Amino acid sequence: MNNVKTQIPAKSLRKINRLDNDLIELLKILKDYSDKTLNKKPAEDKWSVLQIMNHLILAEGYGQSYVVKKLSFNPELKKAGFPAVWRTFLMKTYLKYPFKVNAPDAVGTEVLPTESSFWETAKTWKSQREELKLLFENMPAENFDKEIYKHPFAGRLTLDGLLDFHIAHFARHKKQVDKILKKSFKND
Repeated sequence: MNNVKTQIPAKSLRKINRLDNDLIELLKILKDYSDKTLNKKPAEDKWSVLQIMNHLILAEGYGQSYVVKKLSFNPELKKAGFPAVWRTFLMKTYLKYPFKVNAPDAVGTEVLPTESSFWETAKTWKSQREELKLLFENMPAENFDKEIYKHPFAGRLTLDGLLDFHIAHFARHKKQVDKILKKSFKND
């Protein structure tokens, strides 16, 4: 990648801003809950709210790391076409439904902390989002229409496909957080 900031395409910038706004709204909701409450699992085989947050951080981080690593060896990138659009559509559609999906090991239960601090988790997530923006700002313009990201299930996607995954994945887990808070906890 070059070190010159480029103009992020408007569509990508809208998606980054949506991710940021979704995160801000989530943090506003969760800030009034104690760490004890946010670390409480609704069931033994379920994640706590903070584990969900850490899972999302890990998933987003792996997506970014994949792109950085992929570009580090200056690969020949395939121009995205209908197949990448179709894979993105299928991935987004699948994430809208409440099917149980086992997370890949790298972002699953075994690597999630059993306890964490809301404020430290929020700080980590905000920092990672800044890194995402920098990645996009430093991305050569010609890479935005290439199959550059490989989703573990959907396959090769564009950078917008990566953002679409983050948005859909966040929305899926936001529903899970809402359900946990509604059923299990009161503000304490």
